Amino acid sequence: MAEHNLRCSGCGIQVQTEKPEELGYAPEAALKRDPLLCQRCFRIKHYNEMSSVTPDQDEFLKILSGIGSTDALIVHIVDLFDFEGSLIGGLHRFVGSNPVVLVVNKIDLLPKAINTNRILNWVQRMAKENGLKTAEIVLCSAKKNIGFDRVVEAVARLRKDKDVYVVGATNVGKSTLINRLIRDYSDLESELTVSPYPGTTLDLVQIPLDDGRFIIDTPGIVYKHRLTELIDKKDMQTLLPDKPIKPAVYQLNEQQTLYFGALARFDFVQGARQSFTCYISNAVPIHRTKLERADELYATHKGEMLAPPHKDRLELLPPLVKHAFRIPKGSLSDILISGLGWIAINSDAGAQVVVHAPKGVKVAVRSSLI
Repeated sequence: MAEHNLRCSGCGIQVQTEKPEELGYAPEAALKRDPLLCQRCFRIKHYNEMSSVTPDQDEFLKILSGIGSTDALIVHIVDLFDFEGSLIGGLHRFVGSNPVVLVVNKIDLLPKAINTNRILNWVQRMAKENGLKTAEIVLCSAKKNIGFDRVVEAVARLRKDKDVYVVGATNVGKSTLINRLIRDYSDLESELTVSPYPGTTLDLVQIPLDDGRFIIDTPGIVYKHRLTELIDKKDMQTLLPDKPIKPAVYQLNEQQTLYFGALARFDFVQGARQSFTCYISNAVPIHRTKLERADELYATHKGEMLAPPHKDRLELLPPLVKHAFRIPKGSLSDILISGLGWIAINSDAGAQVVVHAPKGVKVAVRSSLI
């Protein structure tokens, strides 16, 4: 039962006091708190604890489908570290003719010497390939406040007395970005609940602007093809980098294998000796072995030497399945494992490779980002 249509200031869900196992629950005593937080957001905020209650995927799509009938500016936030995995496929079907600002977050995770113009050009190409028409693309880091002034400027210039809908997949930094807007451009004292776990924002959260319009935070879309949605919450901090990646370069002969904990495996099956650069969280250990020993190594050491996930959480991960790729000569490519990172193939000599990833996780070849 809802309590007089009270809403949680963290996630936006309607508060109820009768069913602790369902979303929006808060004890009676909590209704007197300002800001009002549901039990789930209270635990995230104060104890870094995540409830097992998850929102319904259909509700996410229902909310998005209503945006096209409004006159609004759409801010679509994606995670540069998982660009393809966090991009909303077919966004144009939801937003209609409304303009889209593509905010590419977590630029701070790339090595510091990277040319940002090259990254911007790459994002423009990838957006076009995915059928996404953008009014503007902005690279930023909400966490480090890099490029945030350009996001604010683009929103101010393009919204023209419109509401602003902020959309994105789970865990791309959406709430962090909006919290900066709250602190800098709104009189609201409360902040959205920010956690390292998927699905933090559960309903529309409206943030009033000075002109009577709103910034509207929508729930994050849960994409099961991202590894971050499949692993246990205890392994999330290991998988998600929180500082610039230190690329790990491996010179491999054919018939050699790299394991990324027990999360994924990369086999260099055939090709001239060449280097491969791994862009993954530096907290995830990489182990090299011979291809002929790879199956035995996994069977013997998964969850122990090959971790995360650790043994007590290994059964939560779907079984690894094979994805075979032939990289043609003259092609500089990346192989993306959604939610984990990517492996750059540095040579244009061509290669035959196989990636083993948990069933359902997106694995794809793309043009080289770096």
